[in-house]
Amino acid sequence: MKKVLTGTALALSLAFGAGAASAEVKVGFMLPYSGTYAQLGEAIENGFKMYVEEQGGKLAGQEVTYFRVDDESNPSKGPDNANRLIKRDNVDVLIGTVHSGVAMALAKAATESDVTLIIPNAGAVAITGPLCSKNVFRSSFSNWQPGYAMGVVAAEDGHKKAVTISWNYAAGKESTDGFKEAFEKGGGEVVEHLTLPFPQVEFQPLLTEIASIKPDVVYTFFAGGGAVKFVQDYAAAGLKDQIPLVGAGFLTDGTLKAQGESAQGLHTALHYADGLDNELDKEFRENYSEKYPDLPPDVYAVQGYDAAQMLAAGMEAVDGDVSKKDQMRDAIRNATIKSPRGDFTISKSGNPVQDFYLREVKGMENVPVKIAVEDLADPSRGCKLM
Repeated sequence: MKKVLTGTALALSLAFGAGAASAEVKVGFMLPYSGTYAQLGEAIENGFKMYVEEQGGKLAGQEVTYFRVDDESNPSKGPDNANRLIKRDNVDVLIGTVHSGVAMALAKAATESDVTLIIPNAGAVAITGPLCSKNVFRSSFSNWQPGYAMGVVAAEDGHKKAVTISWNYAAGKESTDGFKEAFEKGGGEVVEHLTLPFPQVEFQPLLTEIASIKPDVVYTFFAGGGAVKFVQDYAAAGLKDQIPLVGAGFLTDGTLKAQGESAQGLHTALHYADGLDNELDKEFRENYSEKYPDLPPDVYAVQGYDAAQMLAAGMEAVDGDVSKKDQMRDAIRNATIKSPRGDFTISKSGNPVQDFYLREVKGMENVPVKIAVEDLADPSRGCKLM
């Protein structure tokens, strides 16, 4: 594991520079506060605010004022909701969101208005690919990254024939494409990609097809309720003990209690795991659990925490003067973030360059097994900034 500094060594200088234009930075949260993803939005906001509170409630000497809009995970409402924060509230920085379709609309609105946007979850490849922009960053991942990392491991494990399965939507395709790229580079072959319409969960016909194909390994991208049912159905069909099931980490993040015994032993890849061997992660998990005892210190909270760190790195470089947008953004791109997940940097396209972990389900945790791929960068194909 990489050496990660403790919270004390991590703390940024908070001296308020004479060049700062005001004593306040306006941060707008456009996150899901209702519906399926509400808990994820809450975790992201909690993580962001916890980092700010650890700095005394200020970033680079600036008081932080928050504004909130529930994006309802509804892409059609994305432009109007974004403009409520940009034009009505005049925010300096946008933080959002979880749903990739909403994030696409948010990124477009932010770019048109030249507002800095930090995306704390949505993994749509296009945002740091063809639609990349100097003002848009991610503190999370691209959908390609965990798929690619799991493909590397599957090939290293000697598997030669794979089937991939996901909902028939962009995130599923981007994740399974990442797996296929790495797996076939490692000498394997993806012989079939199975899909069903989002959000259907009638998996039995596809499980029957998997049984007839008899691959060495199955890679999947499902999350939430779909992940719960797929893992349970896979085990109930008798496939778990015959054909290894692997996936992007969202298969088993936030779902383990509902999946129960059917998830035990599953391997997934993600940029965070439960209980990494570094002091900063131990400190983060302890502090978060104390502050939010009813919520897990999960990957979503980490992504919110690190979004605040990225903003702090940019603001520190301009002595808190967020009107110096180009300088602030350059500083974010040149920063090394000391995260609970391990150190990471930011690519020219604005995406984290980070370690991806192979995790194994043990009890109610996704326990780290090893680093699957170090410093994995999204290829950001089509990004004009690369």
